[in-house]
Amino acid sequence: MPQINADGARLHYQESGRSDGPVLVFSNSLGSDRSMWAGQVPAFGVSHRVVCYDSRGHGASSVGPVPYNIAMLGRDVLALMDALQVDRFSFCGISMGGLTGMWLGMHCADRLERLALCNTAARIGSDALWNARIEKVSAGGVAAISDAVLERWFTPGFAAREPQILRRMRAMMEAVPAEGYVASCAAVRDADFRGTVRDIVAPTLVIAGTHDVAATPADGRYLVAEIAGSKYVELPGAHISNVECETAFNASLSAFLEAEA
Repeated sequence: MPQINADGARLHYQESGRSDGPVLVFSNSLGSDRSMWAGQVPAFGVSHRVVCYDSRGHGASSVGPVPYNIAMLGRDVLALMDALQVDRFSFCGISMGGLTGMWLGMHCADRLERLALCNTAARIGSDALWNARIEKVSAGGVAAISDAVLERWFTPGFAAREPQILRRMRAMMEAVPAEGYVASCAAVRDADFRGTVRDIVAPTLVIAGTHDVAATPADGRYLVAEIAGSKYVELPGAHISNVECETAFNASLSAFLEAEA
């Protein structure tokens, strides 16, 4: 699998789809890897050159130097695009990946075609929530919090209907090294873009989940109120809406990417 070196970390990535198409980058949530986009890669590869990567400290990417911050995660994306000789690209990030997208939107407007911020917020959670999670993972690994996180990721109905997906997502989460998870928790904890996301000028789509308690619909509507001209879509799922509401998610993202600016 191809990789690049970025600020002391090895970043693994995968390209697929149309080699001559516009570039679309997918960025994973905290506690996942690029495989979370399995329901999107083939769908968007018909029209786009799709790039999925494992955020540092996740999947096949190395942990690299700690601590992390969102600027570091954003610069990782730019390093990957530079290595692939891509000037402009569209970016779709979920949760932590959405924070990465916000940083790109605020600091690298000249590189972004379109920006999709999914199940994310200008400020996700509280210091107390993240510090408690950091303590648990530091003591017992990611398995110590996987049950609680899965309950936030998906609605009870979906979890009951799709036990195989839940098992796959649990295995993906528990494979994340504790050091990478903890460093990423701290980056999310320390990110607060309230009052600054209004600097984003790229065409922006905000996707929220009706039952998302981690990044609520109110959080999504805040982003839309702050980002001029942005669009809002609310899906009937929880935090990982690209998995729980795959068909509607793909339709919403496709319509946004195809719309005239």
